[in-house]
Amino acid sequence: MLPALAVQRAIYRTLTEDSELQSLVSGVFDDVPEGTEFPYVVIGEGTLLPDNYLTGFGREVRVTLHVWSRYRGFAEALEIADRVCQLLDHQPLEVDGWEHIATRLELVETLHDPDPSLRHVPVQFSVIVAR
Repeated sequence: MLPALAVQRAIYRTLTEDSELQSLVSGVFDDVPEGTEFPYVVIGEGTLLPDNYLTGFGREVRVTLHVWSRYRGFAEALEIADRVCQLLDHQPLEVDGWEHIATRLELVETLHDPDPSLRHVPVQFSVIVAR
């Protein structure tokens, strides 16, 4: 009944099937293999909230994607984040077992990692689904 995994799979499928994004990153991961080259995208933390309606079940799944880069400055990570936003923000998703209602961009943030050679850009989306 929880759509979190179905939403994660839909996002993964959307990102990995896009040749433009794939030309910018070494991969999209749930768990990054040791030795993976930068830059890459990680499907990270999520939150699930009820979003029921009169005759059925609705859910809001908030998912944070993490863009990681070793480029000096944020240009590379922001270019990748921009492509991720183009692919997901207000775009349809095929969420197995659920009707996709909407995907909305919630947050993009630029962060300096404690490792000064790393740049980190979390990108958070809200995905609304219903049954």
